[in-house]
Formats: sequence, C-alpha cells, structure tokens
Amino acid sequence: MAVMRSERFAALLLVFAAVVGLVLANTALAPAAFAARDFHLGVGAIDLSVGHWVKDGLLAVFFFIAAIELRHELRHGELDTARKALVPTIAAIGGVVVPALLYLALAHGPELAQGWPIPTATDIAFALGVLAIVGKGMPPRFRALLLALAVIDDLIAILIIAAFFTTGLSPVPLLLAVPVVGLFGWLSYRVARSRWMVAALILLAIAAWALVYLAGIHPTVAGVALGLVMADRVAGHTRAGIEPWSNAVILPLFAVVAALVPIPTANLTGLSPAFWAVIVALPVGKLVGITAGGLLAMSLTRSGDRMPVGDMIAVAGLGGIGFTVSLLMNELAFARQETVANEVTLAVLLASLVAAAIGGALTAMRSRQYRLRPPVRS
Repeated sequence: MAVMRSERFAALLLVFAAVVGLVLANTALAPAAFAARDFHLGVGAIDLSVGHWVKDGLLAVFFFIAAIELRHELRHGELDTARKALVPTIAAIGGVVVPALLYLALAHGPELAQGWPIPTATDIAFALGVLAIVGKGMPPRFRALLLALAVIDDLIAILIIAAFFTTGLSPVPLLLAVPVVGLFGWLSYRVARSRWMVAALILLAIAAWALVYLAGIHPTVAGVALGLVMADRVAGHTRAGIEPWSNAVILPLFAVVAALVPIPTANLTGLSPAFWAVIVALPVGKLVGITAGGLLAMSLTRSGDRMPVGDMIAVAGLGGIGFTVSLLMNELAFARQETVANEVTLAVLLASLVAAAIGGALTAMRSRQYRLRPPVRS
C-alpha cells in the first residue's frame, strides 16, 4: 500500500499506462481494445460505454480527492490566508491565460478554437511525481507552491468544464442534486455516530453523481462538490483510503483509455493546427504564464521570504505537465471531431513529456545547487 501512495510510482505508472494504450491501439490488438472500450453497460437511465464509465465515472473519484485537497489547503494549508494564496493564484491564472491565448493564436478557425482549454491544465500526480524523482534537496516551499498551483489549476479546470462543456442542461435533476450533496455533507459530520452512515454516504455520492450526469453537466463536477462539503476529519480518512487506488487503478485506467488512439499516418504537414498549438502552448505557454504570474504576484507582496526566480521557473516548467486533465479537456472539446481528438491526444502526451523533461531538468539543476550550498553555521 505504501508503494501505491508514492508520487514517483504514480507518475511512472501514468506514463506506462499511456504507452500501453498507444500500443494496444496500434497493433493487432486494436480491434479487441476498441471493442472493449466501446462496449456499453447500462444502469437504469444511464447507458455508457466502458470508456465513458472510466472517463465520467472513475475520474469523478480523482476530482473528489482533488477537491478534498483543495479544501484542506484553503483551511489549513498554503491557501489559508489571502497573502499566502496570492502567488499561487496569480501564477495559476497566468498559467491558464497565456497557454489559452497561445493556442488560439496557432489554431485558427471556430472548429478548432474550442480546444483552447486543453493546454491550460496541470496534472497534480504527474508533476509531483517528477518532483519526487529529481527534486531531492529542494526546500519544502517549492513543493508547497507546486501543489497549491496545481490545486488552483484544477479548480479553474473544473469551472471551465462546468461553464463551457455543459450542453442540454436539465434543471430538475440539477435541483435534486443540490439537497443530495447537502445531505452528504451534513451526514459526514455525524458519520462517527453510526456505521450505517458510511453506507449512506456512498449511496448519496452515487446519487449525486447520477443526478449531475442526468442534468447534462459533466459528472466530475459532482465529485468536486462532494469533496468540498465533506467534514475535515472524515475527508482526511477518506482521501487516505482512496488515494492509493486512485494512483494505482483509476488514473492508469483513464490513461489507457485516453491514449487508445491510432498514431496518424499523415506526414507532419498533414497534422491539424490544433496538434501544433497544444505541442507549443502546453510546455511553453505554461512556462511563460506561470513564471510571469508568479513574478508579478511576488512584486505585489511585501514579504521578505520570496521564492527565488530560478525556483519559480522550475515550478513553471513542471506546471506544463497537463496529461490527465488535458486529456479530459480534449475529450470534451473535440467529442465530435474524432480525427482531431486523436491527434491532440498524441500532442498532449508528447507535450506533457516535453514539459516533464524541461521541468525535471530545471528542478534537477536547482536541486543540485541547493545540495552544494555550504551548511549555515549557527
């Protein structure tokens, strides 16, 4: 179980899972893999393919954990005061705005413009995993900033999903979901009084997910709402119990399904402009946007304990690892353009690896500098 909690393990397993998906989609196993992904399983009024159960169902658990982490940071962590939250918030905003603008500058036409959210995301698990591999000796505040930035980035991604990828809104299921989420939160404060309440919480969570899905909103939003209303103590225990399975099962399954795309046979000039836009906007846009936002925020604060510019640049490099959330954005943005979606999936994978290499190299250099510094004498 300890291995499943490891950030290094999570990052390496994500890469391995994506490679498995690409191999399955581009070998003789492709027909069987696609048939398994597209096989439909219906439960009541909800009929989804296996692939969508993974993307819409299991991924809601990942966002549930992210919301618990966000709540903790807001109440007890690096975001619990306005001053502490200023740098990661402005850095995260810069890391959303610059990649989006860069994407729009490179991908012309209304049919491709809808992909602007794809390069705006940061993958928490992957970014922290790279840091765990190469960042020995880095000060604690480096990881704290990266974590806070990624959490805020995920919150922005959730808002983008809710605002731009909601179609055919059905108000009745949405109105029913509100008291269900409220009851879930209320019960979580009383869960220690009776064991049956644990089962009730699980049933309420499933009901909330189903109602949000039937309302026409991406059901990962339900996971976020449930994580934000849960009592701190129960949320901490729940996260500790679920996170290893999220690292070892949920995220790798999503990576396999998302990477299950055929590699285009066209030459480089035949690839969609969206492919090149993501290749550039994710690693470069994030690097520039997060760095600029972070430096701007630090210039606005009067605190003497500011992060060195080199550390901020290294954080920005790791912030370009989009992976999980970027793949989800791609699935939503180009749901009706399969060819473009497949090409952009490859772009996300390549761009995330480029960002991991850039961010990893920058972090490794900073780490070496910290390790070589002479000890401070008292």
